[in-house]
Amino acid sequence: MAKQVMDNDQDDKFEAVILFHEAAEQGDAYAQYALGVCYRNGLGVEMDEIEAVKWFRKAAEQGNAEAQCNMGLYYENGHIFDEDDQEAVKWYRLAAEQGHADAQNKLGACYVLGYGVAEDDKEAVKWFRKAAEQGNDSAQLGLGMCYWEGYGVARNDQKATKWFRKAAEQGHAEAQFKLGVCYEMGYGVEIDDQEAVKWYRLAAEQGNAEAQFNLGVCCELGCGIETDEQEVVKWYQMAAEQGHASAQCNLGMCYEVGYGVETDEQEAVKWYRLAAEQGEAEAQKNLGECYFFGRGVDQNEKEAVKWFCLAVEQENPGAQINLGYCYESGRGVAKDEQKAVKWYSMAAEQGNAVAQLNLGKCYENGIGVEKDGKEAVKWLRMAAEQGNAVAQLYLSQCYRNGIGVAKNQREADKWFRLAVEQGDDAVMEALKPPDYDI
Repeated sequence: MAKQVMDNDQDDKFEAVILFHEAAEQGDAYAQYALGVCYRNGLGVEMDEIEAVKWFRKAAEQGNAEAQCNMGLYYENGHIFDEDDQEAVKWYRLAAEQGHADAQNKLGACYVLGYGVAEDDKEAVKWFRKAAEQGNDSAQLGLGMCYWEGYGVARNDQKATKWFRKAAEQGHAEAQFKLGVCYEMGYGVEIDDQEAVKWYRLAAEQGNAEAQFNLGVCCELGCGIETDEQEVVKWYQMAAEQGHASAQCNLGMCYEVGYGVETDEQEAVKWYRLAAEQGEAEAQKNLGECYFFGRGVDQNEKEAVKWFCLAVEQENPGAQINLGYCYESGRGVAKDEQKAVKWYSMAAEQGNAVAQLNLGKCYENGIGVEKDGKEAVKWLRMAAEQGNAVAQLYLSQCYRNGIGVAKNQREADKWFRLAVEQGDDAVMEALKPPDYDI
């Protein structure tokens, strides 16, 4: 009935309010609820949320479940009166126990978050399930998340996917995104990149920033969709404008290298900074490099080191290499070869080939550590086995000259040949003094 009032013309709404008012004054609970809706939405009367709450309360106290759920929302949001989580839970529970699906979903969320009640994942599952089985899409997502994470139930990707799908098919954007992740990663379903893209797109078109970012990544990598640089930038831009840090970082990289857009180093710095200020480690590293080289900003090596330091706190290997180089060369910080070795080591232990090469060179030449040919060969080999052409050439020299290993011309030739096979440009670059990540 309240919805019908919303759909009617203004004269009909005015007449309906008169009728609702008469019935509400006589104690009709539904009329009290409907009158609350009219005052809340300005249907046939001036919008007045205080008056709306007055009538919702009267209806709620008579047991009207819709009104009870609305009272819970008012107490949760703290819009008309002070937020009161326990009072919110009280009204949600009263409505939920009458089978009100939205209230059941809200009550489930309260148990997940410990909002107004002690956290209780099993109780959350109970209420999510009741609402989900009535077709409530938010509860279906919530129940799916419980199965996904193993909250209150045994972790079960197939059941998680089942509930994500039910919500996604109703148009729930977050569920569509989650279902896309399931198809991309093979959680509960066979991996299907095209199906993943389908669901990411549906969510992205509704404004879901995570889906926009993932769709941009799929476009960039050609997973489930043809590579399209302009589409990549489009989706990164949409997510970035919503504050998605990884999208901001990726958009910055697009502007830095001219991928899908005209090269614009200042625009790159803008997006790197926004992401870096949110704690995105890769963006912090990239912003540091912009300051180090003066790309899009005035060159400032101390500022570069500041951003590298923030990124290394998150164990970003590229930033660890960069900071190591700063300490090795004394750029932006006082020269300290031992600290250089420390940062190269941390990146090398994460499997970064450039760091392994740099660390091997430190051991070979006694930079920040005692000379140790065997340790040098160990790290050079790790980098070489990952295909680093510079490391392959240095390892070849170690075998040729007997540094850290017995002389072995066959092994020397093998590693030299592997470097050469990477192509003329790679070999010419490798024959120069080793470059750094910066």
